[in-house]
Amino acid sequence: MPPVRFSSIAPRLAVASLVAAVGLGLSSCGTATTTPEPGASESMVAPASPSAEVSASPSASASPLPSITPSTDLSAITVSDTDKPEVTVKAPWGIDKTQAKVLRPGGEQKLTENSTVTLNYVGINGRTGKTFDSSYDRGAPATFQLQQVVPGFAKGLTGQSIGSRVLIAMPSEDGYADGNPGAEIEKGDSILFVVDIISANFEDATGAVVAPVAGLPTVVLTAGKPELTIPAGATLPTELVVQPLIKGSGAPITAEDTIQVKYRSWDWATGKLVEDAWQPQQGPLNTLIEGWKKGLPGQTTGSRLMLVVPPEMGYPDGNTDMGLEAGQTLVYVIDVLYATKEG
Repeated sequence: MPPVRFSSIAPRLAVASLVAAVGLGLSSCGTATTTPEPGASESMVAPASPSAEVSASPSASASPLPSITPSTDLSAITVSDTDKPEVTVKAPWGIDKTQAKVLRPGGEQKLTENSTVTLNYVGINGRTGKTFDSSYDRGAPATFQLQQVVPGFAKGLTGQSIGSRVLIAMPSEDGYADGNPGAEIEKGDSILFVVDIISANFEDATGAVVAPVAGLPTVVLTAGKPELTIPAGATLPTELVVQPLIKGSGAPITAEDTIQVKYRSWDWATGKLVEDAWQPQQGPLNTLIEGWKKGLPGQTTGSRLMLVVPPEMGYPDGNTDMGLEAGQTLVYVIDVLYATKEG
């Protein structure tokens, strides 16, 4: 059994259908479950396969959709500069291609196409001018991977800065090509989003380098992974050691967070590599070994940390799956990529 019970963020959620009621949410950070978790909205989630797509063809009695000349820019859209944005669009309205406009600038950290992001947003149907989804109205931000959302949403946010407010408009082919009846979106409708980007994961530790205290192992990156050297004659710590190696600029971690990390671990006595988990993992902090539960709260996301974990805070009785005998002290090097309250 893996020592910290992380689930890889690599698998993509299999979303069976777009639900009729917004707000049922997707699993944050893309865990391998197929059951959506409450909290984040599914209104932006792309169908997982052709069979999952829903038809929005009007019935024989339905009124024909209005003829809309697509706009070539966003000049006709106004957004209030308030905490909860108010969007004004003269419906019916459409856009020729996906476009984005920064309404409030953010900081230096930027989103990538692989980002896991926490944000607030409101979605507007250009044909009707009506709101079809709003995290502001639900009273809680949403957290998800950009790889899991409709193409126009991901296109509009990739490259944008944390802390910014962004207006995104997209034609039907980048939104809901076959419509979404549950959100009253018809085939051919352009949609708009105003998004406040709250936070996102780091891809690697980023920040100020911190020199470790004398007598601790040394860490160097080789081929993109940390390698550890324990100095000859170094004194074995008997208590938990928390040594930042890079001080990240992100939010502090709390004991209740679900964290996303990359990590490797070594046996202090032999210097042997025990685990190589240097790819994004996620899991609730309160389910992990005691050394992590004690050592990570208060540290900031974006940091690289060294934890020296004594046996009683790791595996006091050993772990046969890991090849650990009782009484072994472990050294972890951890890149803390993200922390969120949503599991």
